[in-house]
Amino acid sequence: MIKFLKQLFTWWNGETLNTRFAIWRKGEFVGTDEFGNRYYRAKSAIPDSIPEHRWVVYNGYSEASAIPPGWHGWMHHRDAQPPSGDYRPREWQKPHQPNLTGTPQAYRPPGSIVGSGRPAVPAPDYQAWRPE
Repeated sequence: MIKFLKQLFTWWNGETLNTRFAIWRKGEFVGTDEFGNRYYRAKSAIPDSIPEHRWVVYNGYSEASAIPPGWHGWMHHRDAQPPSGDYRPREWQKPHQPNLTGTPQAYRPPGSIVGSGRPAVPAPDYQAWRPE
């Protein structure tokens, strides 16, 4: 019952009932990534547009940064074929880190209102002109 209510009222937590119906009706399963996100495609209904519509059903909360680079290229029609199982990110690509904004782990620079410690005293960087 809880799963049904979540699918009915929360669009940010996995798939909704409308998404499930659209997948059943026109969706073709393409694959999954290491985070458990599932990728689908369907023929485009608009002629002379992109050849297929592509979408993702997130595993858990919907966060666009949770799509790995290989699947990101496929989702944005940069790659015609979805990444295969032997996809390895390049050495300069960092592993996924969720968006921490609004959480206790968010970055708080020195002197911020919510950061620890006292604000830094600004140093004067100019001398005001005074007539003599």
